[in-house]
Amino acid sequence: MSDDSDKRPGFLWARIRSFGYAGRGILVLVLTQGNALIHLAATVAVITAGFFFKVTAGEWAALVLSMAAVWIAEGLNTAIEALADCITQENDPLIRRAKDVAAGAVLIAAMAAAVVGGIVFGPRLLGA
Repeated sequence: MSDDSDKRPGFLWARIRSFGYAGRGILVLVLTQGNALIHLAATVAVITAGFFFKVTAGEWAALVLSMAAVWIAEGLNTAIEALADCITQENDPLIRRAKDVAAGAVLIAAMAAAVVGGIVFGPRLLGA
């Protein structure tokens, strides 16, 4: 029978390394994608506005989920583009379609987040 105690440190270090890889991916996303910088600015603005206007817990939940959706879509879009560019630099209609659909997903997430932001902050900004 094997002793599991020698496997746990390996398991733990593997989990810690996976967080490092994820952090590196986020850093690459922010440093290489112009739209990610826009998302970062919007994220900071929304968080600042949320504290300023003292939004409710439910409103925070909607805002956080909306921001997360945009970041997730942008990350997946960037990953798809990188993989597609690795496959070929030639003009391939299927790769162009995949890139367009991924970019469209980012746009949908961003538009939905803007609607949520309008619902949460609109009345406050209009003094209603």
